[in-house]
Amino acid sequence: MRQASLKFKSYTGSVSIVDNSNLYGRVFHFIILSFGALALLYVFLLGNMVLNIVERRSLETDARSLSNEVRSLEVIYLSLSNNIDLPLSHSLGFQETKATFATRKSLSSISLKTSSTSTDSIKILQNDI
Repeated sequence: MRQASLKFKSYTGSVSIVDNSNLYGRVFHFIILSFGALALLYVFLLGNMVLNIVERRSLETDARSLSNEVRSLEVIYLSLSNNIDLPLSHSLGFQETKATFATRKSLSSISLKTSSTSTDSIKILQNDI
């Protein structure tokens, strides 16, 4: 036993004791500061979400009022479009026009020459379809 205690004293004599109280204080301050920073970040994000929810609700009410306004304008448009007829257009000064269409001769009446030396002409007949 005596030999063990002498050996223990010789080993412990060469080891310097480290003062960990300063290290524990630094770790404690780091943990407190990180919790504080996380709490501030949480409050910021939570406040931002609440503000976004309030803004979304106000935008939804604006969208509802706009859709109601569009719906009423559509009803007015439909009622006005049902009243449009020929006498109304005459009373507003519009006149009815006669349509004239551009026409061309059909291909069956045109005769074509096959070549400049030939005197025969080809007649295209009317299609049966």
